[in-house]
Amino acid sequence: MTKSFNMRWAIIDDYPSIGEVMYDAVRSGKSKYSDAQRSAWMPEARSGDEWNIRLAQQDIILCEDNTQIVGFMSLAPKAYIDFAFIRPSAQGRGLFRKLYNEIENLAQKHNEPRLWVHASLMAQPAFSAVGFTIIKEETVAMRGQDFNRFEMEKNLAI
Repeated sequence: MTKSFNMRWAIIDDYPSIGEVMYDAVRSGKSKYSDAQRSAWMPEARSGDEWNIRLAQQDIILCEDNTQIVGFMSLAPKAYIDFAFIRPSAQGRGLFRKLYNEIENLAQKHNEPRLWVHASLMAQPAFSAVGFTIIKEETVAMRGQDFNRFEMEKNLAI
């Protein structure tokens, strides 16, 4: 039995729920980061004016299960994938690829030559599976914790 999910573009009313999805994915999902790192990365669900301003500058595709947002991915200026998160309860159902396909289609409509992302240790395999390559490995510091991640890109030009 295959479950059907609704895909749609986000509106401002979705921003608090998007913050909750991100929090759930970081804090409750499988992770290659320690609990201390996850707490530093996401001390609470993102919300408020700064969050709303950041999201308003991006195109965000959502995946819903009934009326609950279970995943999202965003395309920021300069063809940067800023966010890609799926609730732990919805992982393993092909949602990443569905969200990504919408983002790639949008980038192609805007004639972007490439997409790029800073992928976490958990997201790197999913981005590799849709054709991204690692440009470099990085370590970034946040709230007293160091995080390994990957700068990745995918060329879209044919």
